[in-house]
Amino acid sequence: MRQVFDGDRTVKQALDSGPTLGIVNPARARDRFTLARVEPAQDLADLVDWHWVITWDLPPGAAFTQTVMPHPVGHVVAEETGFLAYAMPAGLFERTLVASGAVVGTKLRPGGYRALLQLTHPGERGAVGPAGFLGPTAERTAAESLTHASAGRPDDAVRTVTPLLQAAAERARTPRSAAALATLDEAFATIADAVPGTTVADLAARLGTTPRSLQRLFADWVGVSPKWVLRRHRVHLAAEMLGRDPALDLAGLAAAVGYYDQAHFSGDFVRAVGVAPRAYARSCAEAQGLTG
Repeated sequence: MRQVFDGDRTVKQALDSGPTLGIVNPARARDRFTLARVEPAQDLADLVDWHWVITWDLPPGAAFTQTVMPHPVGHVVAEETGFLAYAMPAGLFERTLVASGAVVGTKLRPGGYRALLQLTHPGERGAVGPAGFLGPTAERTAAESLTHASAGRPDDAVRTVTPLLQAAAERARTPRSAAALATLDEAFATIADAVPGTTVADLAARLGTTPRSLQRLFADWVGVSPKWVLRRHRVHLAAEMLGRDPALDLAGLAAAVGYYDQAHFSGDFVRAVGVAPRAYARSCAEAQGLTG
């Protein structure tokens, strides 16, 4: 039975969900890998949202593919091959895990990819390449960080990579990037607090700027429009809520995350997640053993 729910309370729970926001069908991942979230050093808070440490140990011959609905940001990731810089993905991001292993990631703030890599553009969506900006010791540091992660020490894994990021940030910061990152931080915080039905014009007014200026800022530093970010944020929340409770009433859910009608909600959900909300709810229910 589809249930009516307290939309404000459920949205608050989704916003407080931390690192699972964006993970498609998180219940499927429960026994496949572990995910730890570590806050950044204070002097990296302008560029880094948080660090994430993933470890896994699958049975011989087993494989697990996790899908992620990305946020409009880049990441810097310590992997077996060294550090890689990931621009915002072009679509859904998938990673297949086999055997055992670990990765230590740094989720950048909006605009942080351009700033940290000292680019003149927000980065080509889907681009992945060596993080050469971290310097000649990066490969050794990545290996040390992964050793800590595999041993179940996520805080130590992050402490190992932090000095490289601090040095790169010190080299990269400029007055222009600082101003852009500060405005983007305020814009994204406003989006997270936006009431249902908030438009780009509403957002610009709350930030004391014009829609055109806001659109130009997002185009130059994020690579997508503020309207795109508003829609993605709403779908992130909806997917997180359905992952927690697949029995939620879809009409009420659409209204709670900011849609006036269920048709527009379903269209945006399909474009972002790849399946309709009802189908996604069924897959989440199956992963939780709620069907039968």
